[in-house]
Amino acid sequence: MGQVRYKQVVDALATDIRAGRLRPGTRLPTHRALAQRHGLALATASRVYAELEAIGLVVGETGRGTFVRDGSCPRGLGADLATPAPGSADLSFNSPGVPGQADLLRDALRRLAASGDLESLLHYHPYGGRPHERAIVARHLATRQLWVTGEQVLIVNGAQHGMAVAALGLLSPGDVVAVDALTYPGFRVLAERMRLDLAPVPVGPGGTDLDALQRLCQARPVRAIYTMPTLHNPLGCVMDAGARKRLVALARAHDLLVLEDAPYAYLAADAPPPVAALAPERTVYLSSLSKNVATGLRFGFVAAAPALIAPIERAVRATSWNTAGVITAIACGWIEDGTVARLEAEKRTDAARRQAIASEALAGLPLVRHPHSYFAWLPLGDDQRADRVAGALARRGVAVSTAEGFATTAHVPHALRLALGSIPCEDLPRALAAVKAVVESDSS
Repeated sequence: MGQVRYKQVVDALATDIRAGRLRPGTRLPTHRALAQRHGLALATASRVYAELEAIGLVVGETGRGTFVRDGSCPRGLGADLATPAPGSADLSFNSPGVPGQADLLRDALRRLAASGDLESLLHYHPYGGRPHERAIVARHLATRQLWVTGEQVLIVNGAQHGMAVAALGLLSPGDVVAVDALTYPGFRVLAERMRLDLAPVPVGPGGTDLDALQRLCQARPVRAIYTMPTLHNPLGCVMDAGARKRLVALARAHDLLVLEDAPYAYLAADAPPPVAALAPERTVYLSSLSKNVATGLRFGFVAAAPALIAPIERAVRATSWNTAGVITAIACGWIEDGTVARLEAEKRTDAARRQAIASEALAGLPLVRHPHSYFAWLPLGDDQRADRVAGALARRGVAVSTAEGFATTAHVPHALRLALGSIPCEDLPRALAAVKAVVESDSS
């Protein structure tokens, strides 16, 4: 009978939510009140809400309660990067581009077709790339103030793949990994699949709270830290030189592996040297050509000390064997002929222009961002709910990410992450004006 009653309560609440009788943002009774109202055990009442949350109808917030979720806000935006509705203005995902990139690809394919190396591109390559290609990437990394040899570089299928093979090669299920309280969703998903134990650390305008990190390392057996010291996603902060040195000192004192993720680092032209340059013996540097060239160019690279390279290389073999030869040839050609450097300069200018548009369109809102980044973080007021705001924007044809996918803490802040790099510049003011209108009307 208890099982039947439990299902009846789930079905009744689900029906009321779907019919609109329980509107988005409605605070539902506490677990104890629900149990008393329906004659359920407290554990069964908790199970009711857990099932409703699993099917996307409610969301539970530590210390605040359980709320009806806005069903028009696609689940996963910011977490699994759900595809926005066709025709919507996509402020949920960055795919930065500048005019003429398609012509660059046509020219590259013509040059490749005219080269004498085509036959070799049809065969397997070494797992981490051919020696001359790894050397080209090493020279590219010197422009990031990171000086390594080709033997310290592995070519992978994008930074996400690099992150995955680094974790597979160097971490084990159950390892404690320090991570910012707001961090890149791709690492969250990877950690979940690998059963890594993420330990959140507060993050502020200067980056990771290193005092909190020190306390964490003293209290728990932390194995590694995942960090974005140069242009943090989603906050846009850049860790200063002094903080990087202190991070390195903590890593050495507590024998931490450092996973340094830097796909947006090219946008912060005046940033200090990467952590990998300060602690090469324990840092794995991860980046790609996705944001500075094209997201469809699945070309990334891992740089690490020789002792760390070998297990990562075995993980490359276990996942993708090697990067596609044609992609690698095009990417290395663009590095060598200066195309990558030119595109980076153009995109720094483009990102700054988009931030200027955001400053005007969102004037008066508490934006958190870097002046040359492709995204902005927008905290909402205490009385506002991110899913409700995102749902209202979705109905107006604007897709945004909530903090849900970025948060590693039980409490998820109510905020939006606005990706500025995917829609045409001329369409950006209108999309951001919709954001401002919805946020301001929601708070009134």
